[in-house]
Amino acid sequence: MSDAMDFLLWTKGPMFNIAMAIFAIGLLARLVEILVLGRSTNYAEPRANEWMPGFRTVLTRTVADPGTFKRAPFNVVVGWVWHIGFLIALLLFIPHIELIKGVLGISWPGLANPVVDFFTAVTLLSLIATLVHRMTHPVKRRISTVEDYLVWTIVFLVVLTGYLAYHRLVNPYPLALGMHILCAEIFLIMLPFTKLTHIFTAFIARWYNGAAFGRKGVQS
Repeated sequence: MSDAMDFLLWTKGPMFNIAMAIFAIGLLARLVEILVLGRSTNYAEPRANEWMPGFRTVLTRTVADPGTFKRAPFNVVVGWVWHIGFLIALLLFIPHIELIKGVLGISWPGLANPVVDFFTAVTLLSLIATLVHRMTHPVKRRISTVEDYLVWTIVFLVVLTGYLAYHRLVNPYPLALGMHILCAEIFLIMLPFTKLTHIFTAFIARWYNGAAFGRKGVQS
């Protein structure tokens, strides 16, 4: 028990500080690269305002159009299910809210634990389904990279270890909780340097595309 408690204290202390520092610096560098270095000056005279088309594209690209749904219903449905489940577990689980409050000083109401537990289980099943689909679909299997599988693994481990810790399926409990915290910290460290960055950049990219079309007077 002493070793497990020492491990938990390490993940909640020094390792947490290291992970947060790498996450903050890495994400700031990526955002600066995107917002400052990634967009060249457009000297063409704008034909229309770009702000509203940008926001409209954020909304329209967030919901799959009928054509996309018809071509890839699995991607749309299962993708939505696990993303929503992951966000519910991350942002509406009361202990997570308390952690965010301790770090950022902000909080919001959470959901009852059984509700979050249900969505966590659904998320685990959905993630497994996405992996099986990726490995069996001929095109996806061919275009998948090591990074794709690495990202899937850390996301799955974050959810799985949280589920195991909540249900106390690993003993001693400090070890289970420490494993979950460590996986979450690895997730934070990886986020600025992998495709996980889309958590922050997806909406920026959608706005930029819509704004570029809007500036030209073309609806995206």
